[in-house]
Amino acid sequence: MLVTARGLEKSYGDLTVLKGIDLEIEEGEVVSIVGASGAGKSTLLHMLGTLDQPDKGIISIKGTEIQQLNGKKLAAFRNKYIGFIFQFHQLLPEFTALENVCMPALIHGVSMKEASERAMELLGILGMQNRCEHKPSQLSGGEQQRIAIARALMNNPYLILADEPSGNLDSANAKALHALFFELRDKLQQTFVIVTHNEELAGMADRKLTMTDGKISGITTGVA
Repeated sequence: MLVTARGLEKSYGDLTVLKGIDLEIEEGEVVSIVGASGAGKSTLLHMLGTLDQPDKGIISIKGTEIQQLNGKKLAAFRNKYIGFIFQFHQLLPEFTALENVCMPALIHGVSMKEASERAMELLGILGMQNRCEHKPSQLSGGEQQRIAIARALMNNPYLILADEPSGNLDSANAKALHALFFELRDKLQQTFVIVTHNEELAGMADRKLTMTDGKISGITTGVA
């Protein structure tokens, strides 16, 4: 099992956001998480991404208990083994597409030459190699999101977490992005966990988890 979470609880002051989440994710799965705003979807995603820690419970990723890591070890684990895709891309505006994609590898200590080779390979897979020298402001929303996906794939992570990845795209680009996730899963054997309000994307997943009031209230399997 790639990811195992047991008994996750999280509160912010008097507000309890997660109320005992149990979750398992297999390698190569595409899992969607849906639910109303405030149900705890993004909080759960942040826990899985080690961006936040649960008050109670454990998370294990590829056999590593996240709670046993802290400081530099936790940051290094996140950089190497977890990729993130956000709604608003989060590309660095002063750098080219190629440089943005290279960032996770450079942080990991890989040379620019080696990082560039890997980045160009990913940009080729995503049909973006001819845009590698363009800065984010010179790219469309759909192109920027593809650059963000290449960046997430850069270190060949165990797990890619996407938070409303198509929320800022028009319907045509959103549809193309949704298909792309499944192409990448098949081609690169990547594992995706996607928080989304888009029912079409959620319905394409191998499993759809519905969250209600801080708990997983329903699981639909074999959707794809």
